[in-house]
Amino acid sequence: MINLNPTVWQDKAIEKTTAERKEVKGQRESIMADHVLDMIHEFCIQSEDFAQAVAEGGTFAACMTTVAKGVGNSISDIDAYKKAVQFYFPGAEIQVQMQIITEKKQENTKPIMLSLEDLLGD
Repeated sequence: MINLNPTVWQDKAIEKTTAERKEVKGQRESIMADHVLDMIHEFCIQSEDFAQAVAEGGTFAACMTTVAKGVGNSISDIDAYKKAVQFYFPGAEIQVQMQIITEKKQENTKPIMLSLEDLLGD
């Protein structure tokens, strides 16, 4: 999603978290940081209120420490994003929609046109 008219809060949040990315320490935190940062930026673009919370909130490094806390060998992307969102905006939830598409749209296919005369014959 591209926001053609970002707000001051959205700009501040994205600039702040991008600059703070280099401060992320820890193996788990570092592995997840780029993906979580991308999603935080996407959420900032979607919601000015969230962007303000990020701009005024804790550091991205602290966010990633919170995301990694209690993680064993793995965490789903969705759970990581949820923990990150709740770090900046307690009580907020994320909504995920997933679909499977099993049929490929065939390109260059022309519709079949039948007339009533073709069905009735001569």
